[in-house]
Amino acid sequence: MKQLVHNLVFILFFILVFQALSTAQGIGVPLNHDTYHIMDRLEISSGIQTPFCSSAKMYLRGDVTRYALQLDTSAEKLTKLDKSDLHYIYKDNNEWLADMDDPTTLTGERATIRKKVFTDSTNTFYTYETVLSEASKTNKHFELSKSPLFKYFYRTPANLFEYNSKAFYVRANPILNFQLWKDPNQSQLYFTNQRGIELRGAIDNRVYFYTSLVETQSQFAQYVIDRVNDEKAFPGAGFYKSYTGVLKVKNGYDYNVAQAYISASLTKHIGLQFGHGKNFIGNGMRSLILSDFGNNYLYLKFNTKIWKFHYQNLFCQLNSEPFNLGSDRLLPKKYMAAHYLTFQANKNLSFGIYEATIFNRKDRRFEFAYLNPVIFYRSVEHTLGSPDNSLIGADAKLNFLNRFQLYGQFMLDEFSFSNVKAQNGWWANKYALQAGLKYINVAGIDHLDAQVEFNWARPFIYTHYDSASLGSYTHYHQPLAHPLKAGFREYAVNIRYQPTAKWSVNARLYAIKAGQDSLGTNFGYNLNAASVTRTRDLNNTIGQGASYNTMLFTLDASYQIRHNMFIDLKYFYRNKDSIVPSLDSQTQYFGGGIRMNIAQHRMEF
Repeated sequence: MKQLVHNLVFILFFILVFQALSTAQGIGVPLNHDTYHIMDRLEISSGIQTPFCSSAKMYLRGDVTRYALQLDTSAEKLTKLDKSDLHYIYKDNNEWLADMDDPTTLTGERATIRKKVFTDSTNTFYTYETVLSEASKTNKHFELSKSPLFKYFYRTPANLFEYNSKAFYVRANPILNFQLWKDPNQSQLYFTNQRGIELRGAIDNRVYFYTSLVETQSQFAQYVIDRVNDEKAFPGAGFYKSYTGVLKVKNGYDYNVAQAYISASLTKHIGLQFGHGKNFIGNGMRSLILSDFGNNYLYLKFNTKIWKFHYQNLFCQLNSEPFNLGSDRLLPKKYMAAHYLTFQANKNLSFGIYEATIFNRKDRRFEFAYLNPVIFYRSVEHTLGSPDNSLIGADAKLNFLNRFQLYGQFMLDEFSFSNVKAQNGWWANKYALQAGLKYINVAGIDHLDAQVEFNWARPFIYTHYDSASLGSYTHYHQPLAHPLKAGFREYAVNIRYQPTAKWSVNARLYAIKAGQDSLGTNFGYNLNAASVTRTRDLNNTIGQGASYNTMLFTLDASYQIRHNMFIDLKYFYRNKDSIVPSLDSQTQYFGGGIRMNIAQHRMEF
């Protein structure tokens, strides 16, 4: 009966929410898309403030297009490659290229507009009629293909199929990715074979929808296999099956990744998104607050934008265990309630605060006390008896000299000031730090961009006292934040050069110091282990346990043969040196492939 009441309350909640819809919030740009780098460098170089919060990802396509149009009509000097980047944005988001006089709302979507409608044949008397704005071929940035495929396909460069009207539009695109790599020290090949479809659209300029499904078969190096065996989940995908195929592949994986959501606006300033996917908070290569490393999850998200504030509420349903192969059963559930508030102090400086609580209940229900969108969750937890895992965080970003961006994060699980002052390595002093710097147009070379980043996390951060990971900051046995979990120090360098509109080269270097749990010990590395099983209370340090150092280097070159279709070349090197010789490993491979409408598949941990 309790579960029935619980379900009825949620059904009623969503009915009331969707009945209140007014205008549509829009569709987000998929995470890791090239658009994020373009927006990043344009914001830094122009000094013009974006209409979106750069640390709360996904960006809305409407916001991105509106910002590109603003830069295009500003007095800022744009280079040839900058204009190519804007041209890419226009082609990729042509549904937002409405008539130049059509307004947009503060959340970035096309708005309803009022136009004169004459009521007599002499065009003397008229009234105003509210109509919907639509993607307009009269917009100078709306590009049509010179040679559509069979008249109906690729009528525009970016979309296999599209349809536009005032009441409805849709975009459909295939997803393809085939990569093949060879390790000179191994006889077998590594590969990734991905196929899928992406669909997005809107109805009545009120409700927007997005869905994608990608089916994958792959084979990776031994360090990835070790990670899968440890977490019983594939990085970024969760559930998997073994794969052999016609070539009798050894240690192959078969999995699919589905993402879908519906979005709308409750007012011009408050937007809603409900779906299955991931979120990311931060301005770095990694995030210590919330990253997209793990599996997709069910979420309900509210975004409120008003004046200089952006406030995000996130309610998530997570799995505390991965799927047990060969067993069909309902996985244990846990939940996360989080909110993130950012303040744009001026066009160059912003900072934010974050709070999250992970909790579970025996009857699998959501704790309604955490639905309050403005209360401090720690105070709620105290009223419930303090059974849950609460974390707080902060981040900041500063652009300066139209060349640099300084950013950072701080994440706090729990601590004791007296033990911090004593510097005794107390286990429950659980916090993490990030500091980073971006430098665009290095040495005056257009589109040569560099980024350096430092990440540092104490042992046991993100863990909880209970067993079966019911309160840990994880989903499907995978971390919700940094892929290195806890107890690590990481230095990262990212250099990207785009010599032409078609070519890009990207080099990434990681130097990592960390430690693993060995058999029968808990040194704070495994986020799914109960902290009450810790090996010791004091003298906990970075890299304790089975200490290791990892050097990882990747070099990627891509050529865009048509919009969002790339030919890739890749070199990868990873060397792990552990105090436990059996944990040592070295991986090296090179190869390439072809990719369409999907970001590169990275395994950088």
